Amino acid sequence: MTTIYGEVASGFEPVRAAFMENFTQHGDLGAAVCVYRNGRPVVDLWGGVADAETGRPWTRDTLQLVYSATKGATSTMAHMLVERGALDLDAPVAKYWPEFAANGKADILVRWLLSHQAGLVALDQPVPLKDALAWHPMAAALAAQRPLWTPGTAHGYHGRTWGWLVGEVIRRVSGRSPGRFFADEIAAPLGLDFFIGLPAGERDRVSRMVYQRPDVDLTTLPTESVPEELREQVAAWRDPNSFSNRAYAVTDPPEIDFDSPEVQAAELPASNGIGTARALARMYAALIGEVDGVRLLSPDALASATEEQASGKDQVMLIPSRFSAGYMLPTESNPMIGPSSFGHTGRADTRGVRCDRACPRARRGRRPRRRGRGGPSPGGPPRPAAATWPRAPAGRSAQHRRRPPSATSGCSAPTPPGRRRRRAGHQRSA
Repeated sequence: MTTIYGEVASGFEPVRAAFMENFTQHGDLGAAVCVYRNGRPVVDLWGGVADAETGRPWTRDTLQLVYSATKGATSTMAHMLVERGALDLDAPVAKYWPEFAANGKADILVRWLLSHQAGLVALDQPVPLKDALAWHPMAAALAAQRPLWTPGTAHGYHGRTWGWLVGEVIRRVSGRSPGRFFADEIAAPLGLDFFIGLPAGERDRVSRMVYQRPDVDLTTLPTESVPEELREQVAAWRDPNSFSNRAYAVTDPPEIDFDSPEVQAAELPASNGIGTARALARMYAALIGEVDGVRLLSPDALASATEEQASGKDQVMLIPSRFSAGYMLPTESNPMIGPSSFGHTGRADTRGVRCDRACPRARRGRRPRRRGRGGPSPGGPPRPAAATWPRAPAGRSAQHRRRPPSATSGCSAPTPPGRRRRRAGHQRSA
């Protein structure tokens, strides 16, 4: 029997029971969940193991790779620069990054980088992984790349390239790398246990991922056996030249081992943030209000940051998606934690999301409904997901054998059809 550690405030006791069910009924190996309400934590729980091979326990300070939930942190950095007057979302990217004007990109707006409208989801010539981890070669490759659609006319999830695109603008404007900016301007004031570029001394605290193949790989089935509503996506997964695959093949080799020390130490502002559920929850709480005297964005800046910029069929995921300038927004298939929520999903079942109102479901302990199907590759696009939980800033990270109907606030990203992911760690923060 897994022991659950931590605390819940009065009225939130059913959340502990729902969290326990993820272990007893849904195969979680290790997990954490944190919920903030009105600037204070009301749920802070953890349990299970952080390393399934060694049996290392999940503790209060266990760190978890959060994959694309990192994009929420990076978006916050960009909007802090906007509020300070250092960055104009309606200026051409080339104003801050002159080399970016090459190959017909002189008029691409900063806003379109954040909202996945720039048409730079893939590279004609992938960059060696070692060079991509070093940052500058990938930035140079993206500056030289031609758009794959007319910028501003469509949107598609820039799963990998988004971090280098937005991160290079942050670097040019602030004079600091995204990881350094986050550490100085967000993590330090709030006391967050969260890193974009993991220090070597923190590696022993990171949970390790566990993988399991799915019972059925849709890409191997005859087309007539695939549900009709999935056939377009499955056809894209089978096509190595589709945006759905090319978006995750921008390095050579395309597979990235996110458990490796080299990848965790690099700065990948789209996908390799490492932290706790508590850190995600606290960051989102400081976006919507004050936390111990710190507020990251003013109400007006937050309203602008979370205004819809793109919606409709996603050119990469081939499902409806909605984005503000950086943050994911709710859709019918992914309602997140309510119509006013925003945040970002992460492939490892990690999520960070905020909503203004407290939700009675959290107190009743009702688990969220989640549904979805995986993307094409180990770093594949976010799958359609539905998450309904406390309407408060939240974050989660987790490891489990099978994807449970997780109680989290935030968004989740893909499990490939050819791989089913198990994890020895799992965080949630609200």
